[in-house]
Amino acid sequence: MDVGRYVVEEHLRTGASVSQLAKAHGLHRSWVYKLLARYRRYGEPGLVPRSRRPKTSPARIAHLYEEQVLALRKDLCDRGLDAGAQTIYAHLARELASPPSVATIWRVLRARGFVVPEPHKRPRSSYRSFVAELPNECWQADTTHWRLADGTDLEVLNIIDDHSRSCVCSRAFVSTRAPDVVRALHAAAATWGFPERFLSDNGAIFTAERRGGTGAMEAELLALGIAISHSRPYHPQTCGKVERFHQTLKKYLAKAGPFETKRQLQDALDRFVAYYNTTRPHRALGRKTPLEAFSARVKAHPTGPKIDVAGHRVRRDKVDKSGTVTLRHKGELLHIGIGRAFAGKRVIMLVAGKKVQVLGTDGSVLRRLTLDPSRNYQRMP
Repeated sequence: MDVGRYVVEEHLRTGASVSQLAKAHGLHRSWVYKLLARYRRYGEPGLVPRSRRPKTSPARIAHLYEEQVLALRKDLCDRGLDAGAQTIYAHLARELASPPSVATIWRVLRARGFVVPEPHKRPRSSYRSFVAELPNECWQADTTHWRLADGTDLEVLNIIDDHSRSCVCSRAFVSTRAPDVVRALHAAAATWGFPERFLSDNGAIFTAERRGGTGAMEAELLALGIAISHSRPYHPQTCGKVERFHQTLKKYLAKAGPFETKRQLQDALDRFVAYYNTTRPHRALGRKTPLEAFSARVKAHPTGPKIDVAGHRVRRDKVDKSGTVTLRHKGELLHIGIGRAFAGKRVIMLVAGKKVQVLGTDGSVLRRLTLDPSRNYQRMP
C-alpha cells in the first residue's frame, strides 16, 4: 500500500488532521488534500498514481514530420546507406524550410526502437587525424574484395581525394594489375585532374621497390611529377579514409546485391559513387557532400620534377650522416658517396646495370657514376 492511500484512509477512519498526518509522513499538505479530493470524486481509482506526462506538448514535431523521418530512415536502410539522425536531418533540410532538429530526430528513432542509447564514447576532440588542405593535394588508393553470387572473387580499386573524400575511382577487376591502376589514374584525372601526391599501401600493384624493381605505377607517377607515399607495413590507419570508404561501399553492396556478373557489380559501383559524391551528406565535411567540398577550394596539382625512368630501376633512400646511400648490386651492398652537405636528404636513384644517377627530390642530379663492384665504397670523384 502506498503512503498516500494509507494517509487518506487514516484520515477518513480516525479523523486525524491532514496537517498532523502530512508532517508525520514527510508529505506536503496540498498533496494530501489533492488525494482527498480525488477520492471523494472517483473513489478508490482516484488514489492510483497518475502519469505526469503533459496533456499537450507544443514543441512536439508534427505527426507528418515524424512519419517522414521514419520513411526516410527505412528508405536509407533498405538501400544500405547511412541512416543516422544527422544524415536524416541533412536530407530533410533540403526539402523542408524548418526541419526538426537532429536531437528531435534521434528521439523519434529512439521512441520507435530504431536506435539504442550508448554510453558516451571517447570525445571526437581527442582524435588527431591528417586532412589535406586542398582538393587533389593527396589521393588515397587501395583495393578490397567482393564475391559474386557464383562464388567468384573480384577486386575493387577505390581512390579517394583526401581533402573532400570524393571517390574519384571505383573499378571492379578480376585481378587488379599495375597497368590497371595506371589506366584508372588517367581516367580519374580526366574528370578530377591529377593529384599532387599519391598515397597507397605497399601492394605489388602500387610499388615494386621491395622486390628490387620499378613498378608501372611508380614509373608513371614519377613521369607525371606526382609525389609518391606509402604507408608503413601493417599500419592501415595511414590510408584510413579509403579504408573507411570500403566499409561504406560494402554496406551498400550487401543491400544492392547479389550480383551475377562483373558488369552488374560495376553498375552498382557507379550508382553508389554518383550518390556518394553528389547526394550523401558526409559527417567529416560538416554534412556537405564530397562534391561540394571538392568544388569549394582551388585545386592542387603535381609540383614534382618529371622524371623519365624508362629502362631504369628506381630506388629511394635517405643520405646518412656520413653522406652516403646504399644500393644492392648482384647481391652485394654497395655504399655510394654523395657528400655530407646532403645528410638527411631524400634521394632517388635510377639504376641501369652499372650506370647510376642520384637525383634530389626536386629532380636535380647529385651524382652520376658507373659502379665498381670490386669496391664496397664508391668514392666521390
